[in-house]
Amino acid sequence: MYSPSEENYIKTIYSLNPGTIAVSTTAIAERLQTKASSVTDMMQKLADKRLVNYQKYRGVQLTEHGRLQALKTIRKHRLWEVFLVKKLGFSWDEVHALAEELEHIQSPKLTEKLAAYLGDPKFDPHGDPIPDANGILPGTPLKPLSQCQPKTTVTLQRVADGDPAFLQYVSRLALKLGESFSIEDVFSFDGSVEIKRSNGETLSFSKTVSNHLFVLEI
Repeated sequence: MYSPSEENYIKTIYSLNPGTIAVSTTAIAERLQTKASSVTDMMQKLADKRLVNYQKYRGVQLTEHGRLQALKTIRKHRLWEVFLVKKLGFSWDEVHALAEELEHIQSPKLTEKLAAYLGDPKFDPHGDPIPDANGILPGTPLKPLSQCQPKTTVTLQRVADGDPAFLQYVSRLALKLGESFSIEDVFSFDGSVEIKRSNGETLSFSKTVSNHLFVLEI
């Protein structure tokens, strides 16, 4: 069993770099909005529990055990988001903060019963993949809309879920996961992207917005 704080730290390290590259304590402190000294103290605790490999001034890496624990927390978080949207009628901009609390419930049996009740979903309401019970993520070759080329057709598969205001903005445009549209132009002077929807409507996105929309090229 790990504390909510420990789970948050290992999940944050995973989100900053799921691979083998070391993550700086400064990056962790910035992401969690805490003091660097607090991060250092926690890294020592996590190292004692064999969740991370930590060397002062050289950053931190998740051990394989730590990586699996991070994925378990992510699995719980995303399953709860599905439940809150599909079964309780919450909107997708409301569920992230709630799932942050629910993900720390320490009951593997509850997690797997929840997954079965929901039909073992592969993706959460924002299009993020849900790790399976063994920590395996379904792979999808997505890229930010900002990195696509003009005159290509793409399908919207995922939206960044960190900012409720952004999700509300996407909702106002009635953009939905699974929607396909063509990229009309990418403007080099500011990185903005112009798209055309299947109904003929044309929309323009700033580079900031298009960096938060993830698509699959058709």
